[in-house]
Amino acid sequence: MSDILHKLVVLVLNRNWQAVSITTPASAFCQMCTGAATALHISGAEDMVPMSWRDWCQLRIREDDASIGTPSGRIRVPTVLLLVRFDKVPMKRARFSARALWARDKGRCQYTGRQLAPGEGNIDHVLPRSRGGATSWENCVLADKSVNSRKGARTPGEAGLTLRSRPHAPPLLPVTVLLRNREEIADWALFLGE
Repeated sequence: MSDILHKLVVLVLNRNWQAVSITTPASAFCQMCTGAATALHISGAEDMVPMSWRDWCQLRIREDDASIGTPSGRIRVPTVLLLVRFDKVPMKRARFSARALWARDKGRCQYTGRQLAPGEGNIDHVLPRSRGGATSWENCVLADKSVNSRKGARTPGEAGLTLRSRPHAPPLLPVTVLLRNREEIADWALFLGE
């Protein structure tokens, strides 16, 4: 069970109780020991108590709780950590991917404006990679597969195509929007709106 120490299974909240990141139990324990954070003892949506390291170590381990062994006995792994002094919500841009590009371009071919069904579009490099074009927000657009195939390794102008809008990076978003509960930890749903 020592693998749990290095798994991303602890949701981190700022002091305003807004989700700001995900961390490991090892990091959470360090922050608790130094007083930078408290762990939330959660017994339901209406019963959440921030607990210091000393108090946390005294908690009884419930049947479904993950825990780690120490020379002094087992300690429950917190599911949610509350930072004591940090009150910001960091901003972040969605990671570049085909799915994120599809969302940015709203599923429309950026050359024809046609709404594409899943599987009808792919990523087009405005300046082709063969000419040094980067795989980036500013050089990639969603394109109908047949249009992209016809364009080939040419620029839109050379292929007789016109972009409907200039490719750009999507706006920064609060990290809370980007956090995902991949481990399906029930306590996280209280803070991630799932």
